[in-house]
Amino acid sequence: MNDLFENLPFKPADILLPRDCDLSLWSVVACDQYTSRPEYWQRVENRVGRDPSSLRLILPESCLEGPSVETDIMEINNTMSRYLREGRFQEYPNSLIYVERTLHSGKTRRGLIGMVDLEQYDYEPGSTSAIRSTEGTVMSRIPPRVAVRKNAPIELPHTMLLVDDPHHMIIEPLSVKTGEMEPLYDFELMENGGHIRGWRLSGELTHWVLQALNTRQNRVEQDLDGLLFAVGDGNHSLATAKECYERRKGLTAPAQWPELPSRYALCELVNLHDEGIDFQPIHRVVFGARPEELLDAFLAYYPSAIQGRGEGQVFPFVINRWSRGEVTVEQPQARLPVGTLQEFLDDYIAARPRARVDYIHGAEEAQKLAEEREDAIAFLLPPMEKSALFPTVIHDGVLPRKTFSLGEAQDKRFYLEARKIRK
Repeated sequence: MNDLFENLPFKPADILLPRDCDLSLWSVVACDQYTSRPEYWQRVENRVGRDPSSLRLILPESCLEGPSVETDIMEINNTMSRYLREGRFQEYPNSLIYVERTLHSGKTRRGLIGMVDLEQYDYEPGSTSAIRSTEGTVMSRIPPRVAVRKNAPIELPHTMLLVDDPHHMIIEPLSVKTGEMEPLYDFELMENGGHIRGWRLSGELTHWVLQALNTRQNRVEQDLDGLLFAVGDGNHSLATAKECYERRKGLTAPAQWPELPSRYALCELVNLHDEGIDFQPIHRVVFGARPEELLDAFLAYYPSAIQGRGEGQVFPFVINRWSRGEVTVEQPQARLPVGTLQEFLDDYIAARPRARVDYIHGAEEAQKLAEEREDAIAFLLPPMEKSALFPTVIHDGVLPRKTFSLGEAQDKRFYLEARKIRK
């Protein structure tokens, strides 16, 4: 490991990339997408066929409650080991990878692949660590993810970290330096995922990134309460990595903790102010409910709530193809509409075991789901201003869970890079 990065939470990593395969079939979208669209994952399954693919190394969340989940996890770990034995990966030691992702919208998002030190990450509300969660962690979502990771020999990241760099001093300058880098990949992603290109940084450029990160770290200690990175996507995946590392520490002598591969997690670092970073709301669709009864409960839950549009936080809803409307909470206690809605939904669903909520990226998709079922209702939420992210995390601790999404579902990270997490 590069000693120059010793005190920084973001470091170069020994990165694995697949070789001798079709990368457009290898690379699939983050496992927490399309959770209510099993047909999406079936299309991906049909497209991949028997080709080598990261699809064989992940467990889509839509399968987490399936009848064969334990067998699926065992098969994932076996496939990881087999890919390693077969030499499916080429390793790039002590590396940072600069990534340009052309999204379906035509915008370009720039990022930097490296690893973060989990000793400097804490997902608990009120944390003062250098790396913090942006949303509340749902602890019930951690154990099934730990089951996937705890015996895995490698990790594949879909976590995106955000750095508040309004003057574009860290990542964006690399876009004019690609001629000094080693090209690694350049291909189209499946299912409207856009195009992706990646380059390995030279030693000189790696040193330059170090200096830029050091400068930023010194500033945030004064201006941003020590908050260097906020988790933009993949919060629960990073929390799972932290949990697995803490378990490994309990089985290892403290003197060996710095050398544990599980101490680090591979991720992509992106500037909050990058043109390709769009904060999209994550809508709520409630299934297994009687929509009209749920609306009555919503109105009763908040004394200041009214049916229709008023002065306050407005919540458009969709019940079926013909029923649209709005609820307004005129004197909300929560600062964000998502907090007001989530508080009600948590209590409502806790009292109704048959009801469940899904978190949907894209208003059109949320409306479709509500239109397709008689027992569903969709609530459409407004976007959050991304400039408010770091100040809100600093002052409020964390946002309500699933407050925002970095773009639409097809814009999420696609699995490509990997890293060994066991010796």
